[in-house]
Amino acid sequence: MAAALPRIALSLAPVLAFALALYFLDSFRLVAPRSLARALLAGVAAALACLALNPLLGAWLGAGPLFLRRYLAPLVEESAKAAYIIVLLRGRRLGFAVDAAITGFAVGTGFALVENIEYLRALGPASPMIWIIRGFGTAVMHGAVTAIMAIMAKSRAERRGRFGIASVLPGLAVAIFLHSLYNHVFLNPVLATLAIVAGFPLLIAVTFERSEHSLRQWMEAGFAGDTDLLAMLNSGTFLRSPSGRYLESLKERLPGEVLADMLCYLRNYVELAIRAKAVLLARENGIDLPNDSGTAERFAELRFLERAIGPIGRRLLSPLMHTSPRDLWQIHMLKDSRSPRPGA
Repeated sequence: MAAALPRIALSLAPVLAFALALYFLDSFRLVAPRSLARALLAGVAAALACLALNPLLGAWLGAGPLFLRRYLAPLVEESAKAAYIIVLLRGRRLGFAVDAAITGFAVGTGFALVENIEYLRALGPASPMIWIIRGFGTAVMHGAVTAIMAIMAKSRAERRGRFGIASVLPGLAVAIFLHSLYNHVFLNPVLATLAIVAGFPLLIAVTFERSEHSLRQWMEAGFAGDTDLLAMLNSGTFLRSPSGRYLESLKERLPGEVLADMLCYLRNYVELAIRAKAVLLARENGIDLPNDSGTAERFAELRFLERAIGPIGRRLLSPLMHTSPRDLWQIHMLKDSRSPRPGA
């Protein structure tokens, strides 16, 4: 086992270093550590599934090793990695291209860890160049193409204003194509490795710059709107505003206690949205805000009020609330960031 450690390091260290670099380059810390861990585990699960599925599909289709490597494996593996990204997008857990890229790369990293360990077991002792290529090339390729797919899926969902499977298909097709291209023997593996190592950081740098600019604009606009709404709610002037008059107009349709619960729900939601933006602004400036017990209480009250007003009440409130995918994402982000601290 000791003799295999250098080969393990060569095959796994580069992709892990890339994943950690992406995480620390994100000044807003959009991806919580446990979310990163879940993405890694999702990649591990995808790899284990593909290790079992690829040979079965190859035998069923009568595909030879070359066809399996060039075409079938890229299709199956990229689809398996995309499954977790689809779950996150459907659940509005990815707010910007940055966290989509980090999460996608983490899924690819988990996949590469399993695949390289399996190659190490199957090949045994091999040239150090093989493990350098697998470490800097194949492993990083798995992370890079999944990150590209996640970025494209998130961007397309934003342009469409909603998420659907159609949002994922172009990015998935690109990921399958790049993976297949990498697996073709006519592409020199050393040149392919150099292209990935040189090209992927450039893509990520552009993505980070554009996404963080978009995040700042969204926060500035949203923070002003949320604080104005909360001020009206707290001062008692809300019911004299157009939004308040809309809520008053529902008196004939809903019991008074339901309207009161809807007003409380709106206040809690806005307070959590402001807290989420404050957490992001603090992270950008290198400050990690301590856990707020009041935030946990607001989440508990929000869940209680959701049940009290029911789906009809939530639908009637939707015109008064910011419920875009990004606005809903910030609530999930705040919930995920409330992990207890040691000694807390």
